[in-house]
Amino acid sequence: MHWVVTAAALGAVLGGSALLRPADATATPTPDAVAAPGPDAEEARYPLDCGPADPEVIDRAAVDFDGDGRAETVAVVRCAVGIGTPPSGMYVLAHPTREGARPRIAETLVDPGEDMTVQELTVRDRTIHARLLGYSSDEVPRCCPDRMRDVEWNWRDGKFVLKAAPTARSV
Repeated sequence: MHWVVTAAALGAVLGGSALLRPADATATPTPDAVAAPGPDAEEARYPLDCGPADPEVIDRAAVDFDGDGRAETVAVVRCAVGIGTPPSGMYVLAHPTREGARPRIAETLVDPGEDMTVQELTVRDRTIHARLLGYSSDEVPRCCPDRMRDVEWNWRDGKFVLKAAPTARSV
């Protein structure tokens, strides 16, 4: 019972301090403390030719790269084909420019035409980290990528700058 009372009192103090603040208090958004969430990755239109299949968002992360108080969303997308390993696209989505519009693609980081699969997406401190899997030749079955590279894109001076580790010979 003692712990329940302590937890309730602590909750009341924290809740009250969040509501009560000096009249002149202001806050400046930081990259990790974003006021507005990132665009909905499911609502964007992606430049994928999936034939009868639909594009599917397989991973996403949001952070305010440009410091405007609204997060951008990084989305990893591929065609939902059901079998095999379809190539991935990785896009940075920005909020729409007008009310009711879809999120817009601000940057293409990995084009599906590069025939890569994006794995292990993480975003920290305005840096996007991912592992890319690919193929050394057309003879390698599309189920079994035989190349791997860890990459990162750093947000610098208003653009993403790619930094790639050496390509591993096999996965």
